[in-house]
Amino acid sequence: MITGTGAVCGAGLKIDSIWDALVQGRSAVAPLSRWDATAWPVKVAAEVTGVDNRTLVEDRKLHKLILRTDLFGIYAAGAAIQQSGLTAHRDALDPAAAVRFNDRCGVISGSGGGTYQNNYDFFPAFTAVAGDLKNFGAESCSTVNPMWLLRNLPNNVLCHVGIRHNFKGTNACITNQCVGGIMAVAEAAAAIRAGEADRAVAVGHDTPIDAETMLNYFQVGLMSPDALRPFDRRRNGTVFGEGAAAVMLEKAEEAAARGAVVLGEFLSSGCVAEATGVLKVRPDGDGLSRAIQVALDEAGLTADSVGMIVAHGNGTPASDASEAQALQRVFGKNLPPVTAFKWAFGHLIAASGILDLTLALKALEQKVVPGIPTLQSLDPEFSWLTVRPNAQPARSDVALVCCRGFGGMNVAVLVRAGTSPSGS
Repeated sequence: MITGTGAVCGAGLKIDSIWDALVQGRSAVAPLSRWDATAWPVKVAAEVTGVDNRTLVEDRKLHKLILRTDLFGIYAAGAAIQQSGLTAHRDALDPAAAVRFNDRCGVISGSGGGTYQNNYDFFPAFTAVAGDLKNFGAESCSTVNPMWLLRNLPNNVLCHVGIRHNFKGTNACITNQCVGGIMAVAEAAAAIRAGEADRAVAVGHDTPIDAETMLNYFQVGLMSPDALRPFDRRRNGTVFGEGAAAVMLEKAEEAAARGAVVLGEFLSSGCVAEATGVLKVRPDGDGLSRAIQVALDEAGLTADSVGMIVAHGNGTPASDASEAQALQRVFGKNLPPVTAFKWAFGHLIAASGILDLTLALKALEQKVVPGIPTLQSLDPEFSWLTVRPNAQPARSDVALVCCRGFGGMNVAVLVRAGTSPSGS
């Protein structure tokens, strides 16, 4: 069962704020403020602005040891744990029971693996030695921050969430580009089902808004210069966002025993690779359709059981077209309402799928599938696709969340609506 959620992105610091932006048609995509992008081919992103680091993580000493992406991840995980009420429950246990409780609490994180700017500390040393790498090591010692390695560890969120909340059980850090965060959810659920833990927090975080990263994505034809338009005939690429999202999962009997508010039920997941290349996607949607079918089979459901679909919808011509084909392969003419959320807060790479999942739970609670306001003219290549600029009613209490990544990675997750209102 999912008993807590947390998120931060350009659209807000709480699930409710982000949800309000979605249903009201507000996009956080705006001109870049992090650097002067006047001469840059991409000038927009969905940045998290106006937020002090201490709002995310109150310990100022820790700010010196971790990156911006880690601040987001620690914040989102903390919000999910707090909403679940698990720490208050643990504090009421006797000391021996509390020790056992902590030993059965897991942490699974998904990270993007870092950005180019994380290595810029070495540039002064490269410049100083003028290409003579024999002297690079000595020069680096005087110019590179001695905490560089610790700051750039991809498992910092995993580490500090465990320390802050005394979660001592099973743990893992997944660095698998766009699918890292949603794979963390699948891994957490698998660990609980396998008896490795009674509960686990899954978190995905990333900060891809980096000058070199954006330029490289633009040069391979993946970035839009102005807006993210999923499935629109005018779509011309994706737009980066930044942030994190997290969910708290626990055994159904554990949640029931302590009277927890259940936000949703994790049903199943499917993860497959297309084995085509780093950037290439199969036009027929084979990878994603197989991932969806794996998830349906694991949950013991038919395609007709799905009430809504949160598509990956990253706005790139090839990915959107192949995703539409995948959905048709699985659902045929009985396709439930389809939506996508990245138009509102950008593509968060490793955090994208898990953020979509938290909002899918909110949509099931509200029994509404938000529209895509940037959708002005559906691509006639897939005119049958059930995406709309305005909201639609959900067909049932089951949602499918799709997530795709480089290397032909495709992940599908199925969740069911909770039995109680979230109150988030």
